[in-house]
Amino acid sequence: MFRRSGIALQVVVLREISRMHEKGMRVVDLTRSIGPGMSCYPGTPPPGSVSLATIDADGFNEQLLTFSSHTGTHVDLPLHMSDGAPSLDAFGAERFIGRGVALDVACASGGIIPLALIQPSRPLIEGADFVLLHSGWGRHWGTQRYLSGYPVLSSEAAAWLAGFQLKGIGVDMVSVDPSDSEEYPLHNLFLANGTLIVENLVYPDRRLLGTGFQFFCLPLKIEGAEASPVRAVALLD
Repeated sequence: MFRRSGIALQVVVLREISRMHEKGMRVVDLTRSIGPGMSCYPGTPPPGSVSLATIDADGFNEQLLTFSSHTGTHVDLPLHMSDGAPSLDAFGAERFIGRGVALDVACASGGIIPLALIQPSRPLIEGADFVLLHSGWGRHWGTQRYLSGYPVLSSEAAAWLAGFQLKGIGVDMVSVDPSDSEEYPLHNLFLANGTLIVENLVYPDRRLLGTGFQFFCLPLKIEGAEASPVRAVALLD
């Protein structure tokens, strides 16, 4: 469905969204707001804004925004972990659109999401472009707790998912690797495999869990970017 590029792709996407609205489909925003007090990966500076113009002085409002490419809900690209690997420029808009499935892994214990927990969802995964994991860790958003101790995929589970040649993996945590990781094994596994990583998702509607939907995570079109904030949304009945 979404295999065109440029203006043609945009027209297809707009028509598809319009058609889905007419059929009573719902748009669910899976994106964290960028603003004061938000959670940022340890060492990443918080976002900032400076007024460049005001209605009173200039007749219009304008702000200078500053934030890391890994701020909020964002997508990691291969260049993030390997010099010379593809940056955002290498990916057309269609690469960030596809069939999504959200798996409930909130019952994972010991900080590890084992293969046994996700393997029963194989029929859903086989029909998906994006696998999104719901750990429930988002309840800690905006606190220090959010930044460490979150569950991550076991190496076995990650390798199994990488075998599906997905467009992307998404999580409701600050990273797919533990916060104290120095080797970043899951980042390297997925990105070297061509599987993009979407982090800091939020799930406001539990009807997403265990079902399929159309998923969009369109990034800002930044030249040479290794990552970019996205507006992640799901379209479901």
